[in-house]
Amino acid sequence: MAEDSSGEILFWVGCAGSFDARYQNVSKAFVQLMQKANVDFRILGTEEKCNGDTARRLGNEYLAQMLMQENVDKLNNYGVKKIVTACPHCFNSLKNEYPQFGGNFEVIHHSEMIDQLLVDGKIKLKDEGVKSKITYHDSCYLGRYNNVYDSPRDPLKMIKGVELVEMERNRDKGFCCGAGGGRMFLEETEGTRINNNRAEEAIKTNADTVASACPFCMTMMNDGIKSFDKQDSVIVKDIAEIILENSV
Repeated sequence: MAEDSSGEILFWVGCAGSFDARYQNVSKAFVQLMQKANVDFRILGTEEKCNGDTARRLGNEYLAQMLMQENVDKLNNYGVKKIVTACPHCFNSLKNEYPQFGGNFEVIHHSEMIDQLLVDGKIKLKDEGVKSKITYHDSCYLGRYNNVYDSPRDPLKMIKGVELVEMERNRDKGFCCGAGGGRMFLEETEGTRINNNRAEEAIKTNADTVASACPFCMTMMNDGIKSFDKQDSVIVKDIAEIILENSV
């Protein structure tokens, strides 16, 4: 944005998309999809700060508001109107909490954009695909908080050879990965780990791929699957990666 702020849409990369080695691949995959579709987008680069979600959820309201206000001032200064992000935590904050601080933007999740680009024919899928059984894990901040259930699923259904199977708890009855509300950075000391509970449910579907649309969910599901020694037979991928692999 500092070099050219004329783009139609801002891609909010997020902390995980910028710094987590695994989720950097998701950022790259999504960028490649946008480039295929000729989306005119920009990023903030080093000017992007944490969205403030985790600080607010863990009770550090002072830090959260400081981060949010700085981000709002930066975005408004560039005249940003539309934002896309691959992180539901960023999505929820930017969409529902930033208006409190003067940040009124049209915010969409990357699964919603991918779905629309497929519907519009701007991304085309291969005529033949590898046979695969996929189960999709609903992110709390995408699903129950913002009622985005179909956009992550519909692109997967469009892929030739893919069978989409649901876990026992899905959509508005979905189950948390264990990382929300700041729990990503806290240690569970009692009972069954939440991510292990959810990973076991995913494994029971006999899917070879767990599709996610959230960096927190991806990390927690990966760790859960490893705890059952199933990492060789079950792989966790973001929707952007799956669509890119199956696109022309």
